[in-house]
Amino acid sequence: MIIKTKIENLKNYKIYLNVEQATHEFFQKKGYLKVDLPVLSPALIPESYLEVFETEFRYFDKREKLYLTPSPELFLKRLLVAGVGNCYYLGKSFRNSEPNSSFHSPEFTMLEFYKVGATYLELADEILDIMKFISSSLSFRAKSRNPIQSPMREISPLAALGRNDSDIIYKGKKISFEKWEKFTVAKAFDKFCQISKEELFDENLFLKRAQEKGYAISYSSSPESKFGINSVDNPDKNRDRQARTINFSYQDVFSQILSQEVEPKLGKNGYPTLLYDYPAEMSSLAKLNKDRKTAKRVEFYIDGIEIGGCCEELNDWHEQKKRFDDQIEKRDRFHMKNHAVDNGFIETLQYGLPDCTGAGIGFERLAMIFVDAQSIGKLKLINVK
Repeated sequence: MIIKTKIENLKNYKIYLNVEQATHEFFQKKGYLKVDLPVLSPALIPESYLEVFETEFRYFDKREKLYLTPSPELFLKRLLVAGVGNCYYLGKSFRNSEPNSSFHSPEFTMLEFYKVGATYLELADEILDIMKFISSSLSFRAKSRNPIQSPMREISPLAALGRNDSDIIYKGKKISFEKWEKFTVAKAFDKFCQISKEELFDENLFLKRAQEKGYAISYSSSPESKFGINSVDNPDKNRDRQARTINFSYQDVFSQILSQEVEPKLGKNGYPTLLYDYPAEMSSLAKLNKDRKTAKRVEFYIDGIEIGGCCEELNDWHEQKKRFDDQIEKRDRFHMKNHAVDNGFIETLQYGLPDCTGAGIGFERLAMIFVDAQSIGKLKLINVK
């Protein structure tokens, strides 16, 4: 990686700061408490789809492993149990083993907030309110700077498209925050992938259908093989090199199909898209619906880009411990970095996490939409890539 100075992004960065300020204003008006949190922790919540950064604290002979937090969740839920009430964090998080891209950086800004007593669909509507508020705030700031000829007037398509203050233009198209376009995950997989509800919620049927569609469901660990491809052309050679066939999990294949066939179609019809009721296997920290097959979890998209999501938080510590053990087993199976598990998180839940819903939003991705930028890199003055 190298360090790059990007002074040409100064205009975009200033708009980013306005988005950040509007976000703080929204939460202050709603009575949320802003909390500053550590980004180093001696233990983490085990999640099988997240790889982490490890460092070490040293003081004379003392050595202790520390980890950069991939999410502030382990801290925020402690505060909720302690009675802090509705709260939010806007700051840095870190995730390893994911590529630098237009929409992701290993170091990124996370907006995470929790509302006590809210359902997942109620908090989803509050996310819509946040985006309306930011859009209106940016429009007001632009008009206030020059009420006769504001920068907003320079975007000629706005008037022609019937824009109001809660609409934006992204890549030349109007996006309205007046409502969600909504799909259940089951409906989206049926519509965009031709995978039925029955197949989606049966692991064996799902993997069989995925294989029929051309997705790999296992791979060989031999040096010649590439990730996601079965090495079956020369089994003798693979055996000589002690190749192992490793099966992809339901979660792996689900995520691949979602990213390739579903996500590119979402948020394309003039409104952000809300995708909700995820399979239980994809929601280790969320409460389940009555059907026990789906979780009370949503994600939302604009122009095919996943921006964030929310879920009703699991507060049954017995069930959470069981899911932790399952996540640890999966991390071991896929040879992910071992890290100390935050058993104190389970102990905290035993005191009683209030019924609440939590949301996590990739803040650079959200701001990118309002800046009308093609990548999160266009928001940064200093970029390490």
